Amino acid sequence: MSTYVYGIAAASHPSLPEGMGGVGDPPRPVRILEEGELAAIVSDAPEGLRPKRKDLLAHQNVLGEAGAAGCVLPMRFGSVAPDDDAVTGVLAERAEHYRERLQALDGKVEYNVKGSHVEEAVLHRLMAGNPEVRAQAEANRQAGGGSYDQKIRLGEMVAASVKGQEAEDAAEVIRAVEPVAAAVNEGPESTGWLVNVSFLVDRNAAEQFLAAVEQARKALPHVELRVNGPLPPYSFVEPGPAEPAGTTAGADAEAE
Repeated sequence: MSTYVYGIAAASHPSLPEGMGGVGDPPRPVRILEEGELAAIVSDAPEGLRPKRKDLLAHQNVLGEAGAAGCVLPMRFGSVAPDDDAVTGVLAERAEHYRERLQALDGKVEYNVKGSHVEEAVLHRLMAGNPEVRAQAEANRQAGGGSYDQKIRLGEMVAASVKGQEAEDAAEVIRAVEPVAAAVNEGPESTGWLVNVSFLVDRNAAEQFLAAVEQARKALPHVELRVNGPLPPYSFVEPGPAEPAGTTAGADAEAE
């Protein structure tokens, strides 16, 4: 039977959620595997597991219950090991690393910040600030819309300017928020987002962090910022005993 892994904690953790239900239909009972000073929060892995809303929430609920009483290293949704022995074997092999991560992430949460351009606002900004684009647009207008080549030229100029503005705005968002964070992890580029960054934040600094994001919103009115959190610090845990390659953090996975 394959083993589904929710997270890793210290064996001395005061309140691990043994006996509660996890992923699967019916929910598989959550249990604890101990290895030395560490413990893995696991259940049997259901066959054909997919990121449906019910199972995403079950994964989050187990981590929420465990994390309420102490630090837990969260595994991403869909982390499955061949069996219990494989899990305890990795705990033993990487014990020093996991102990260091538990200490480093204690009392901290993750906030993910994504940003996209408000199309009309950024185009207006580019037209006002880029004389070459403005001149080409005016030439096209005077030519009744411009020739095919003129239209292509204008489109290329606008696209290049937007790309440059995206890089500039992404850097500005990170600069505005980074001083309040303990660590930063830039996520993969994805269509539609000019910035996709996770910040590790001390729980006691959450209000300061959100205030910094709000200041960035005011400073960059042409950028729409979306904040997701507080979350377990998925982006600040290296792959665990069953970490699937290319999986998205539980909060960002697509529910069916």
